[in-house]
Amino acid sequence: MPLLDYDNLKVTAATEIQNNLRENIIVKPREFPINIIAGADISFNKFSTTVYAGVILLQFPELVPVGYSVIKKEVLFPYVPGYLAFREVPALMEAWDNLPQKPDLLVVDGHGIAHPRRMGIAAHFGVVAGTPTVGCAKKVLCGQFEEPASIKGSHSPLIFKNEVVGAALRTKNAVKPVFVSPGHLMDVPSTIDIISQCIGRYRLPEPTRMAHNLVNQFRLGEISEGYTDLRQLPM
Repeated sequence: MPLLDYDNLKVTAATEIQNNLRENIIVKPREFPINIIAGADISFNKFSTTVYAGVILLQFPELVPVGYSVIKKEVLFPYVPGYLAFREVPALMEAWDNLPQKPDLLVVDGHGIAHPRRMGIAAHFGVVAGTPTVGCAKKVLCGQFEEPASIKGSHSPLIFKNEVVGAALRTKNAVKPVFVSPGHLMDVPSTIDIISQCIGRYRLPEPTRMAHNLVNQFRLGEISEGYTDLRQLPM
C-alpha cells in the first residue's frame, strides 16, 4: 500500500490532493460477493497528535467477528473540519496493512462522497487502497434530506448540489437516522442495501459499532497493538 505522509501539508495542498483523488472515485453498483465485511474507526483528541485506528473483520452476513487490527500513530496534520481524512487515513492504512486477509468491503465511520468535495474518509481511503468502501456517519456534513419514515429500514435521499450523494437510513424505529454514502466501487442503492443488512440491535450498523468499541478498548489499554485472529483464540 502507498506510504501516506500528510504531516507537513498545508490545507491548500490537501485540497488539491482531494480534487485529484476525486477523479479516481468509481461509483457503480456492487459487482462482487461479500464474504468478509470490515468496520473501521478512528479515535483521537483534536488537540493531540496521537491517533488510534482499528479495523475489525466480520463474517458476512452473520456479522461474527473473525479478527482485528489496531495501531497507534503520531500525526501532525491539524484538526480541520472537511479534511479529517488527512489525520485519519494514514493511521487507518497502517491498520489495514496489518490484515493478512483483506475484506471484500470496508465500512468506515465517516462519509464517502457525501462531502463538500466528494472526498470523505471512506472515499479517500477507498481510492488510495483500491478497495470497495462505504461511509456511515452519525451526522450530515453537507446536503439536504427529508426525514425518512420512522420505521426501521426506511430511507430518503441525501442531496447535495442537485446530486444524490447518499441516504438518510433509519436503523431503529423512531431513532435518528444514520447517513450512508458510497466511498469507492459502490453506489447509493448498493450502500443502502449492504448497511441495511448490517443493522443489529443498535443505531449504528454492526461493523462500525464494533470498530468503535474496538478502538476505545485499544485506547484504554485493554487490547494490544497489532493483528489478532479471533479464530485462533481458545474457546
